[in-house]
Amino acid sequence: MAAQRRNLMQSHQSWTDDLPPCQLCGVGTAPNCAYGPDGRGSQSHPNEDGHLSFRGEDGCFLYGVFNGYDGGRVASFSSQCLTAELLLGQLNSTHSEQDVRRILTQAFDVVEKSYFDTIDDALAEKAQLSNYLLPHNESQKMQDRLKELEQEVSGGSTAIVALILNNKLYIANVGTNRALLCKSSSDGQNQVQQIGRPHSTDNEDELQRLAALGVDAARVRQAGQIAGQSSTRRLGDYRVKFSYNEIDLLSSAKARPIISEPEIHGSQSLENVTGFLLLMSEGLINALESAHGPEQANQEMVAMVAAELAQQSSLEAAAQSVVDRVRRLHHDVFVSGRQRAPYCSRHEDMTLLIRTLNYPLPEGTLTPTQGGRVYPVSVPYSNTQSTSKTSVTLSLVMPSQSALTNGTSTASTLEGTPTPGSQSPTATLQSTNTQTQSSSSSSGDGSLFRQRGNQAAQPDETGRVPPYVDFSQFYRLWGSDHSEGQSAQGGLGPQ
Repeated sequence: MAAQRRNLMQSHQSWTDDLPPCQLCGVGTAPNCAYGPDGRGSQSHPNEDGHLSFRGEDGCFLYGVFNGYDGGRVASFSSQCLTAELLLGQLNSTHSEQDVRRILTQAFDVVEKSYFDTIDDALAEKAQLSNYLLPHNESQKMQDRLKELEQEVSGGSTAIVALILNNKLYIANVGTNRALLCKSSSDGQNQVQQIGRPHSTDNEDELQRLAALGVDAARVRQAGQIAGQSSTRRLGDYRVKFSYNEIDLLSSAKARPIISEPEIHGSQSLENVTGFLLLMSEGLINALESAHGPEQANQEMVAMVAAELAQQSSLEAAAQSVVDRVRRLHHDVFVSGRQRAPYCSRHEDMTLLIRTLNYPLPEGTLTPTQGGRVYPVSVPYSNTQSTSKTSVTLSLVMPSQSALTNGTSTASTLEGTPTPGSQSPTATLQSTNTQTQSSSSSSGDGSLFRQRGNQAAQPDETGRVPPYVDFSQFYRLWGSDHSEGQSAQGGLGPQ
């Protein structure tokens, strides 16, 4: 079996070639990028993210985003193997919630063990060479081979997986990716929910788990990373799984501290739900939070997705356009020299998966590369520390049916009042953050974000349009003076 898996990894075949892809989702991606002093970017390594979106039998759907590091082998293997472990006859409509949780947990365990089976020969050769080279380190050929083996076996991945079965949603998370569920209530308001918390070095539950194993949680929190990553749960990464006693922060652990066991959230009924599900890689989250701060990252992401879904004719185009928008925002903050610029010198690979839930798309003709579109929420954040609150209200205005049919632009307005020249809205979406197990979130008001239709100002040859956002109320609420608001106003516009 291990030999079969090794052969599969070295070929272009996939366990899932015969499974039908899901047509109700779209994926957008962007490679990593590091900026030079002149603002030009360069990719430092091949894209290491992975994703899956398949439709199984018996009304079963499976989606996932994998954030690989030190190579994309684990992310690629996991996306294939996990699909095979879940959709090739293992799940059906007769399974209870407890059955589904058990099957998901077992699948993650099998995936990691299967991956290690594929590299066991390389690990054995690496161990043998390491022992031999200790007294004979003058052998350059053996040193080169040791480096090759290290590259072959290194790396890991985090994973966020969504399973829909019997019209119920399950989220299985390992690591630092993110899942957001946006759904409309009967009164036309939208609830934005972050499902679960990242398994990171600032997660109190994870720190307590590590402390129970004998790890100094205070040191872990202060370090912020374990073996180069902030995640406390991962797939692969043999170093922290088999040699954790050789890692300073983990040397006192009584058992394996970095695990692949998923935290499972479910089941949420999707009966009569209208909205969308977002799965995001850590790179996408970090890029947006680096540019604009973490306070309203979830709401801003949902606003951008909603704006694209109102204009794009395909989910693939909508997802790609949102990723491109985040990439441009991140770059522009770096070249602007504003206060957050030092946090934006580089970003990792970015992946966004959008799965709609009874959410119709317009018959639009826009493509992800067309400029001049305006987003409901895209604002800099004040330096003032906000008071921790539990909800965030976000007002968006959806276009009327005629606007959707004609492919005209959507507008975000003050408390649902249409901007001049925009189509009359048929629904006002207000979203409340009910982040599961979230330690804190800040509050904002949709009236801060005003927008006019994209036909009001056309981009120049660089893709820029004149500033159009009035931030006066925003800065009054956040405690900044008027002069700061004016300087920030001049630097923002769709890119």
